[in-house]
Amino acid sequence: MAASETRQSIVAAADDLFYENGFDHTSFAQVAEVVGISRGNFYYHFKTKDEILDAVIEKRLEDRRTMMSQWSSSQETPRQRVALFIRILLTNEAKIKAYGCPIGTLFTELSKLDHPGEDSARRLFDLFRIWLKRQFELMGHTRDADDLGMHILARSQGVATLANAYPNEPFLKNEVQQMLAWLEALEASGNT
Repeated sequence: MAASETRQSIVAAADDLFYENGFDHTSFAQVAEVVGISRGNFYYHFKTKDEILDAVIEKRLEDRRTMMSQWSSSQETPRQRVALFIRILLTNEAKIKAYGCPIGTLFTELSKLDHPGEDSARRLFDLFRIWLKRQFELMGHTRDADDLGMHILARSQGVATLANAYPNEPFLKNEVQQMLAWLEALEASGNT
């Protein structure tokens, strides 16, 4: 395996393990085992756990940028694009019920640890916030676009948290339907 492929494999494995086990509870040894490399080879690519964290955050940012770009090119209207953002809760339902939101859980953990990576992790929320604001602006809600974007972002984070707390209840599906109905009513209400 080429060095760049090994590095990508390390970052992908760390991304999954940070999500499933948490940043603090994931070791170099666990990541190396998943990738199938020696610890020496591992240290060739990353000297510290914080270096891996930075790479994981960059991967998550790039993955989300790609996803939002696909949403923007595949959907004609901003309402349809925001609906895709809301429906991501259903797309990732099993993982959310098991582990919560990958962005929210990472940010919360880093915040509790008072970790310097907290600011970088916030960029993941910023990415969604800015994108959602733009969609609401395109819907004609120019004065309150940021508030509307934050509303959807906050509600989706709350839904993910409670779906993780109550994984055997139909809560998540019901909340997604309510958010979609709210979005439709917002569009019907006209521009502000």
